[in-house]
Amino acid sequence: MTNQISILGCGWLGLPLADFLIKSGFVVKGSTTNLDKISILENNKIQAFQIEILEQEIKGEIASFLEHSEILILNIPPKLRKFSEGNYIKKVETLIPFIEKCKIKKVVFISSTSVYCDENKIITEQTKPNPKTESGKQLLESETVLQSNTNFKTTVIRFGGLIGEGRHPIHFLAGRKNIENPDAPINLIHQKDCIGIIKAVIEQNCFGETFNAVAPYHPTRKDYYSKKAQQLNILAPKFEVEKNTIGKIIMSDKLITELNYNFIYESL
Repeated sequence: MTNQISILGCGWLGLPLADFLIKSGFVVKGSTTNLDKISILENNKIQAFQIEILEQEIKGEIASFLEHSEILILNIPPKLRKFSEGNYIKKVETLIPFIEKCKIKKVVFISSTSVYCDENKIITEQTKPNPKTESGKQLLESETVLQSNTNFKTTVIRFGGLIGEGRHPIHFLAGRKNIENPDAPINLIHQKDCIGIIKAVIEQNCFGETFNAVAPYHPTRKDYYSKKAQQLNILAPKFEVEKNTIGKIIMSDKLITELNYNFIYESL
């Protein structure tokens, strides 16, 4: 197992992930698109690079960023909205020749449970993805592009809604009215579990796989967010109770079994 890893995208998840891996004995190269954040990465003992992946080119020293690393963690979200015309797939395809040239052998691709549509059913890795959002569609195709490449092995991790340091959806929902799907189950995961799962994949050399990654805790949205608002002493959201609720339950049994992973935050 290599002790050098490149993390493309050292933001909310990538930066604490890099810090954790360094403390675990890895050498980490990390990227940011923001020049002002280079010093933050360097202060965290990360070999820092300013890199921006575009549809037709890559700005920055991508070869130096990738060289001598056996593993690449690809952690750049699509950032697509409903009417966005951005092409995330092309960005991934632009990156692939550099992955091949620099002889990266293993890739961890950070994806999302948005590759599954909202429906009243239990979702496992055997469930056929049927994304409805543009972001979900492009993530799913990017998964396929990466996993079909025989020059390296890609493990896809489909994270649920991310919560943790400075980030929780209740702050967005607080005080809002007529929120749909009150009885839909939550599918969230804590930042520390995201990091723990990525580390488990690396340490157990579990590549060429796909994992759902959601805490095994699925109260209804109404119950969960109402209680969370009360805990934080903020205005509770109001839910639309007249319409039928649609909501999936994402199961993470595969990673619990195959990686022998125990969630740090089983309840959230």
